[in-house]
Amino acid sequence: MKCTLPAVPASSMCSIALALLLLMPMVSFASGIERFQAYLRTMQSARGEFEQKVFDRNRKLVQEAKGSFAFQRPDRFRWTYLSPTPQLIVGDGERLWIYDQELNQVSVRRLSGALGATPAVLLAGRADIEKLFELSDAGTRDGLEWLEARPRERDAGFERVRIGLGVGDVRAMELIDAFGQTTLLRFVNVQRNPGIDPATFRFVPPKGADVVGETGR
Repeated sequence: MKCTLPAVPASSMCSIALALLLLMPMVSFASGIERFQAYLRTMQSARGEFEQKVFDRNRKLVQEAKGSFAFQRPDRFRWTYLSPTPQLIVGDGERLWIYDQELNQVSVRRLSGALGATPAVLLAGRADIEKLFELSDAGTRDGLEWLEARPRERDAGFERVRIGLGVGDVRAMELIDAFGQTTLLRFVNVQRNPGIDPATFRFVPPKGADVVGETGR
């Protein structure tokens, strides 16, 4: 099973963008919504590593993956799957590129249409999140304060996203899709607001790759 962005193929960049960051230190009594709003105000870039697990509707583990990420708000991100299958997802501000190394195939589409109300927007998009999502506090679990985001669009491809916040960081993210499948992400070794080379968010299809989608300006 390959990881893909919900709204491109099925459920991965949940995993894009996916889901990517630490918040600036916050007081411990802040609610999930307050902490997330602080993240939107203060976090402009991040990079780190992630671990991903996918469970079916019966909570059976069906896939594990790990890799690295980087992002620069708004709408620039790089999500690299190292295992079990190499895959690269890049948002360059205008287009979303998904490169399958095994197949030597690239899928590309306009970023505005590809992201819509997706988890990638929650983490690497613009600040007007509440126009796209209905936000609510989701209580405390596993030592984290949880925020739930439900897309206002009916055809978003997933039902809800939960973001798990520590006192000063985002530590986990859960995507629940329309089929009852859950993608769980945990973030480690995250750097807040680092300087990132703009070339990180550029993608040039490898020579000989099969390119499918919207490549024109």
